[in-house]
Amino acid sequence: MEITWHGHSAFSIEFNNKKILIDPFLTGNPSFNDKNFKSVISGVTHITLTHGHSDHLGDTVKIAKELNAMVIANADLCSYLGHLGVKNLNPGNTGGTIKIDDFSVTFVQAHHSSSILDQNGFSNSLGNSNGLVFHFNDGMTIYHMGDTDIFSDMRLINELHKPDVGIIPIGDRFTMGGAVAALCCRRYFNFKYIIPCHFGTFDLIDKDTSKFIESMEEDKSKIKELDVGGKLVL
Repeated sequence: MEITWHGHSAFSIEFNNKKILIDPFLTGNPSFNDKNFKSVISGVTHITLTHGHSDHLGDTVKIAKELNAMVIANADLCSYLGHLGVKNLNPGNTGGTIKIDDFSVTFVQAHHSSSILDQNGFSNSLGNSNGLVFHFNDGMTIYHMGDTDIFSDMRLINELHKPDVGIIPIGDRFTMGGAVAALCCRRYFNFKYIIPCHFGTFDLIDKDTSKFIESMEEDKSKIKELDVGGKLVL
């Protein structure tokens, strides 16, 4: 199994001839190399979305239509994508689990918003913002937190799912900052590996992982800081 970071919150997970894209913000992502677009989407079988903001929804419509990849997202976001012509949709919502062959996806809480502007400039809600927990029949459990602040029910997420790998937003302003993200990891989870994300993309968020690494203290060895295009092999 390989986890690859494509910048911001976009990741792919490859295993057993499947390829899952998470929050595929590629086009327009300042940290993503557009020349790699075709290779990144090649072989994608599933797209999973934490919420509907443009820096997470990204190229979902284009990829889903081109490859007929299954899109897994909350029900409101799936309805919106269906309106845009996406056919292969698998909706869920907070607390629910979708089982697909040799893996499953569970929607858990995230403290954030989820909306998009229509042609008239009005904000339309796209349902709840979620974290996503991936359980694999033959592999580690991966928790992509989406965009979120810390919250005490993370303790329950750990109790229920026991994630091995945490993908953690650390950039501040729109999510937890580095110090709070470190507190979240150390207080509520027992991750084997921690991959930071949602930093360095725009000027408004933290440019690097320094605050996070410093705040992880003796647990900093768990951090797997990836370059864009870098992989963690499990």
